[in-house]
Amino acid sequence: MKRKKRLKTIIMSSLTGLVVICFAFPFVWMLLASFKTQAQIMSPDEFLIFKPTGQNYVNVFSEYDFMKFIINSFIVAAGSTLGSLILGLPAAYAIARHRLQGLGLVILVARIIPGITFLIPWFIIFSQLGMVDSYLSLILSHMLVGLPFIIWVMISFFEGLPTEIEEAGLIDGCTPTQVFLRIVLPISGPGIVTSSLLSFIFSWNNFMFSIILAGDKTKTLPVAVFNFMSYSEINWGALMASACVITLPVLIIALLAQRFIVSGLAAGAVKG
Repeated sequence: MKRKKRLKTIIMSSLTGLVVICFAFPFVWMLLASFKTQAQIMSPDEFLIFKPTGQNYVNVFSEYDFMKFIINSFIVAAGSTLGSLILGLPAAYAIARHRLQGLGLVILVARIIPGITFLIPWFIIFSQLGMVDSYLSLILSHMLVGLPFIIWVMISFFEGLPTEIEEAGLIDGCTPTQVFLRIVLPISGPGIVTSSLLSFIFSWNNFMFSIILAGDKTKTLPVAVFNFMSYSEINWGALMASACVITLPVLIIALLAQRFIVSGLAAGAVKG
C-alpha cells in the first residue's frame, strides 16, 4: 500500500510539474526575450546565458508612448467592469431570488454568442452616432461580454446565500433595496471580486473590439502591439517587452486577489 501510494504521488507530482512547465515556458521565454537584442533572440545558444539589456523597455516607453496606451486600456477595462457590476449585480440577484429562468437563459445565450457577432452592427451604430474612437464606445462594446459573464457568475453565488439573513433584515425594517445594498453585497465580496477581476482581464486583453472601434486617441495595449510588426520584420525585443507590460498588471492583481478568486469560484460552483 505504501509503495502504491508513493508511486501515485510521484506520478501526480510529475504530471503537475509537466503541466506547470508547459504553461510557464512561454511566459519565461517572453520575459527573457524582453531583455535580449534581436540577434540574441534568434540565437539558440543564448536562450539562458546572455548579456541582458533594458533598451527594449526604453524604446517601448520613449519611442512608442506606451504609457498612453496603458492609461487607455485601464480606462476602458475599469469603465466596462464598473458598468457591468452596476447593471449585473442587481440583475443577477433578481434572477437568483425570483427564479427568472427565462431571463437567465437569455443571459446564457448572450454569454455563448461570439463577440464578433456584434462587431459590425456595433461599428455601424457608433459610426452613425459619431462615437468611433471614444472611450464610451469601447466601454459599451466590452460590456457586451463582461455584463453577461458577471451576471452568470453571480447568479450561482447569490443562490448559495442563505435567505434567512435577508429575511431578518426585512423583519428589522429594511427595504428590499437596503437588504441588497447593506446585507447581500457585503457578504458577496469573493464572488464580486472574482467576476470583476475576470471581466477586467477580458477587457484588458481584448483585441477584436479595439481594432475596429479605437483610433489614435483611444488605442489600447493589444492594438498598440502592432507598432512592432511590419511587412519586412518583427521587432521581437520590443514586442516581448510590450507583452510583459501588458501581462504584469493583470498578473499582480491576480496574485493579490487569488484568495478571493478561489473562494468565489468555489462558492459559485456549488449550484452552477
